[in-house]
Amino acid sequence: MANAMLEIRNLDASVGVADVEILKGLNMTVRRGEVHAIMGPNGSGKSTLAYVLAGHPGYVVTGGEVLFEGQNLLAMEPEDRARAGLFLSFQHPVEVPGVRLSEFLRAGYNSIRKSRGEEEMSARLFNQMLREKAQLVEMEPSLIQRSVNEGFSGGERKRNEVLQMAILEPKLAVLDEPDSGLDVDAVRIVANGIERLRRSDRAIILITHYQRILDYVVPDYVHVIVDGRIVKSGDKDLALEVESVGYDKYEEELEKSLSG
Repeated sequence: MANAMLEIRNLDASVGVADVEILKGLNMTVRRGEVHAIMGPNGSGKSTLAYVLAGHPGYVVTGGEVLFEGQNLLAMEPEDRARAGLFLSFQHPVEVPGVRLSEFLRAGYNSIRKSRGEEEMSARLFNQMLREKAQLVEMEPSLIQRSVNEGFSGGERKRNEVLQMAILEPKLAVLDEPDSGLDVDAVRIVANGIERLRRSDRAIILITHYQRILDYVVPDYVHVIVDGRIVKSGDKDLALEVESVGYDKYEEELEKSLSG
């Protein structure tokens, strides 16, 4: 499809040793410059989709295909997906004791530069850029010198995820519930950082339970996922409908369509 960055076709995926099927024929197309919000109840497959795209080894694709800029994404190793321009922000970012955040980010940034045949950026120039990018998410300079996420609050961890996105400059950013566990002020800061990173040549998939972050990051498309399937798609008004009626309506509609 013209201008399509990501094409997901009839994607089936399972997880865990029990081989539990989570995604069931999921279809979605994401074009350059677009923001797609994915909403759904717990266990519907939102995070599974994110991990499958990133290449998490605990998830097994059992059917369908995923094309990233026309290439078979599922045939690529996770690190190659990252070098190609795919970025995943985690719902629950972990601590990495003993690894300074600034060095962690510089290593990732220079790895991508190396894959493009570019020279590594010096520590001095990188730290200058890092300080500038940190202002996008109102990150305290002292946090950059700590170990990755060590002693960070929930909001600071989510800001760090958006900071990584700002540094790595991906083509496609998959953001797994960047608003979870955050208070109103933290949601605003994180969302404003995401909004500032919107570009005509970058696509964003934003996974969320709630409409509130979409007050700041206005999506081009909203998809409701239930039982591993996208059951309804629309514009930003769909998120307001979800907030109003909840997910039971869509679960009942899916059950009727499958039984009928």
